[in-house]
Amino acid sequence: MIDFGIFSKDGGARTGLIRTLRGDIHTPAFMPVGTNATVKAMSPDELKDIGAEIILGNTYHLYLRPGLDVIRNTGGLHRFMNWDRPVLTDSGGFQVYSLSPLRKIEGNGVHFKSYIDGSMHFIGPAEAMEIQSVLGSDIAMVFDDCTPYPATCEYAEKSLKLTLSWAERCRELKKDGQALFGIVQGSTYRDLRELSIEKLTSLGFDGYAVGGLSVGEPKDIMHEMIRFTGPRLPEDRPRYLMGIGDLVDVLVAVDSGFDAFDCVMPTRNARNGTLFTSSGKISIKRTEYKSDAGPLDPECSCYTCRNFSRAYLRHLFLTKEILAMRLNTMHNLYFYMDFFRKMRDAINSNTFGGFKERHEAIAWTEPLQ
Repeated sequence: MIDFGIFSKDGGARTGLIRTLRGDIHTPAFMPVGTNATVKAMSPDELKDIGAEIILGNTYHLYLRPGLDVIRNTGGLHRFMNWDRPVLTDSGGFQVYSLSPLRKIEGNGVHFKSYIDGSMHFIGPAEAMEIQSVLGSDIAMVFDDCTPYPATCEYAEKSLKLTLSWAERCRELKKDGQALFGIVQGSTYRDLRELSIEKLTSLGFDGYAVGGLSVGEPKDIMHEMIRFTGPRLPEDRPRYLMGIGDLVDVLVAVDSGFDAFDCVMPTRNARNGTLFTSSGKISIKRTEYKSDAGPLDPECSCYTCRNFSRAYLRHLFLTKEILAMRLNTMHNLYFYMDFFRKMRDAINSNTFGGFKERHEAIAWTEPLQ
């Protein structure tokens, strides 16, 4: 189903290769998010052109719309969206936690209200595995309970027990031809995180993910949990940090041994006119770019930067042209793919420490003033 090998190490950081039947994934890897069987504003060929080797599909969203019958009748998610490279599907646990206005957690799963039409649904381990089987993803995730922040130790422990019992059930229902990753939970409690890792590794999964971060906790606590969990995950399996895309967080996580990431940050920021450059984030709608004939980022070789000025990009965004979303998204995703390529090169050449230090000093969090 998948093979994983490590190429090189630089401190805690490592490069490697995940081999799947649909293609190889060089790690550390960034997975663009394809919520509704599409990475917003991008065609499959454009994703390949910028170097995307794997994308993420959303179990929860695709289950609700268009529905499993549609995807089953069209031959699975790859054929439905015309993407022939690997796909990882999340289990739906985070979306049930974050999007449902009404949910009731029980021992065998979660009853929840659809954010689309208010209809009631139920997803548990069996349903999550069946949905992901119909989708035909190359890598599936166990169904988990995403613990909110803040949470008492008692609540977090109860939540973790559910996640572990569901993980065991998902492991029993694992389908041939589909890799399955376990998800480490435990909120911000070290002992619970350690217990989660111990129980999941005893079950044996093809890879291990860390969830329940970037849910409102302060950055220093998030980084503490990243540094704590990363080195404790099995050395010979891919390590996936779920939903993390801030580049400073990524640098901390790569330094802690994580191999894979996903986030809507580059695409969502692009649609809002916030663009990543080698100098930090910029807001393209700012007046200073009205007559700026220069490229968005002189150090970037993406299609947008090779062909269009900041003035033009600002004009498109302010006039709400569809092309604005496309060009902005092309750039931001290319920037992320290029950042990960450079990060892999730095690890391979044993210069990751300097790379990390230089890039941590850049203004990634807020657009440059």
